[in-house]
Amino acid sequence: MNTEQNQPLNQRRKFFLTIARATGLAILGGLTWSAYVDEVKATSLILRPPAALEENDFLANCIKCGMCVEACPFDTLKLAKPGDNKPLGTPFFIPRETPCYMCIDIPCVPVCPTNALDIKSVQNEKKELDINKAQMGVAVIDDSSCIAFWGIQCDACYRACPLLGKAITIEYSKNERTGKHAFLKPIVHTDICTGCGLCEKACVTQKAAIFVLPRKVALGRAGDYYIKGWDKKDEKRLENATSQTTKTKISKDSAINSLNNSQDMEDLLK
Repeated sequence: MNTEQNQPLNQRRKFFLTIARATGLAILGGLTWSAYVDEVKATSLILRPPAALEENDFLANCIKCGMCVEACPFDTLKLAKPGDNKPLGTPFFIPRETPCYMCIDIPCVPVCPTNALDIKSVQNEKKELDINKAQMGVAVIDDSSCIAFWGIQCDACYRACPLLGKAITIEYSKNERTGKHAFLKPIVHTDICTGCGLCEKACVTQKAAIFVLPRKVALGRAGDYYIKGWDKKDEKRLENATSQTTKTKISKDSAINSLNNSQDMEDLLK
């Protein structure tokens, strides 16, 4: 056999194999990057198990062992898999499908080997487990689609809440449209709501009018500029506060003179 005649054929075969491998790697890289981008976008809306650390710290500590998922007696927790658009292997739950049933012994937390689920955050002063301290998320009501805000009597979310009369209360108000009926409007108290999602699961509308979001997404923040003067605990936020006075050219004139002085107003806008 003449090996010199076969050499060009082998070289062409190697060339096409190299191109095929490069194409495959490029496609795989693109899919991986696309999945990563989707996961990053979805991360801010993921609901984690009770006692989970802040998302960045949680991802840094979670080793994706799945022990919390195995410990959950209601199959609430799931491990993210390809296609879920969530960080792979990390635990999460979807309230509309299976909410957290607020186990008293919180079995998913003590089994965590890395403290990604911080047991101290769900303990009371006596070091006893207290699921009511969990902050998995907070329930938000869309009053435009909640039938209770239409005047139709419904208290499904209120009745489903494990902290009955605390995390969700009912506000009564007159229905001016009929003049003889009352609105029974559910009100979520964000400082008590644990984000278990039992209310979302119980909601009777086709798409839940009450739904759980991560607390950072759902809640605003007044900042240190405002305090509740009637709440002594709220004043503690200002114990280490500092103040800074900003002075500009307009500060030298009184408020009335500044408004009447066009030059001052020009200086202010610069």
